[in-house]
Amino acid sequence: MAYNLPSMAIQVRSFAKINLGLRIGAARPDGFHELLTVYQTIGLHDLIRVSLSRGNGIEIRCSDPRVPKNESNTCYRIVEKAMRALKARGRVLIEIEKRLPVQGGMGGASANAVATLLALEKVVKKSLSSQERLRIAAAVGSDLPLFLVGGAVLGVGRGEQVYPLEDLPETACVVVTPAVGVSTPNAFGEWDRRTQGAGTSALVRLSAAAAKGKLRQLTLPEPSDRMVELGREFSAWLSESYSGAPFRRGRAENPLLALVRAGIKNDFEEVVFPEYPELSDGKRALERAGAKYASLSGSGSTLYGLFASNAAARTAAIKLRRQGWAAQATVTLTRQKYWAKFLVPSF
Repeated sequence: MAYNLPSMAIQVRSFAKINLGLRIGAARPDGFHELLTVYQTIGLHDLIRVSLSRGNGIEIRCSDPRVPKNESNTCYRIVEKAMRALKARGRVLIEIEKRLPVQGGMGGASANAVATLLALEKVVKKSLSSQERLRIAAAVGSDLPLFLVGGAVLGVGRGEQVYPLEDLPETACVVVTPAVGVSTPNAFGEWDRRTQGAGTSALVRLSAAAAKGKLRQLTLPEPSDRMVELGREFSAWLSESYSGAPFRRGRAENPLLALVRAGIKNDFEEVVFPEYPELSDGKRALERAGAKYASLSGSGSTLYGLFASNAAARTAAIKLRRQGWAAQATVTLTRQKYWAKFLVPSF
């Protein structure tokens, strides 16, 4: 099939994620580590624009010099695979407007790749099956599949096995992006050089059903009875874990704020904070600004704090910026809002 100029362009939002706890397990034979985390998409995003014209090849344009423009870019790799799977031809142009930090622990590159994949399908007017889409995403990177789901997502395996959780309420948060990039491979390397702690994260309880084979791994991004069942189990776990919590406010408490106070933590903090003391300072700054919970996201360097209200988050962001921190107030995105805001309307 030949494509004539000018080509249609599709623009989409590429939303970030934070990690609500992250447990690092044993190293696997394939070189990865077993992971356990709850991913949560948030409102901060990049913009991705994909177009197709006559010719061959893949071109990436981005004004941020830290973004690779060659085959090492996740967008490039996913387009290579997707074009073959779609049996499509043409020259693909990917334009990336970076608003998220590079090496920030917010899944920016992975989100870019998934956004590119879905925009490409619209441009070529062909769609992959959900199974094929998931297979391609997991082959490109461990945390890509979560962006095919959105909302709150349980991640196990090396992070690529995703189980959609029942949507949690929208929660105000502040994201702090220190001017330092943390290499995820280096962070894992440092973890391996240290003795892992003996304590068990409360997140382990979330994966019990998956580990016993009681839950079906995601095959479709749409809601299903299995997703509802898992969500109920998740909510029951929260209720049980928080029956005696010191800050419990009864049934009206936001379950997301309850979750993050259930003893979960991000294991990467043990190895990243000693190497980058400014990140530990940033977490304490968020807590002093009123965050109900603050944590490193992924391997960093992004930090986030969850707040009781949007007004509290906005006030905290202003306070943190006055202290010299790059801080932005935003909200967590439910699955419904994630997909409702994904496509940028054309005018």
